[in-house]
Amino acid sequence: MRNQIYARLQSEKIDMLTKLIEAYDHIGIVSTIDQSRGLVVIRSTEDCLPELEEILHHLPFSIELFFEQPEEC
Repeated sequence: MRNQIYARLQSEKIDMLTKLIEAYDHIGIVSTIDQSRGLVVIRSTEDCLPELEEILHHLPFSIELFFEQPEEC
């Protein structure tokens, strides 16, 4: 059962990502793992993950997604 997505993005875009995800009620919660490296985890529910992935693929900035915790975490 998967309920989170790890991501890497430009550190200055973390706040924007957080605000965008918060704008979708109950889709997910963004937590910063390492701000200097732009690593975050987005926690969601199994039912909401497909919609969350679709949103992440259409952001106005680049983001790299991981479905397992990256080794550098």
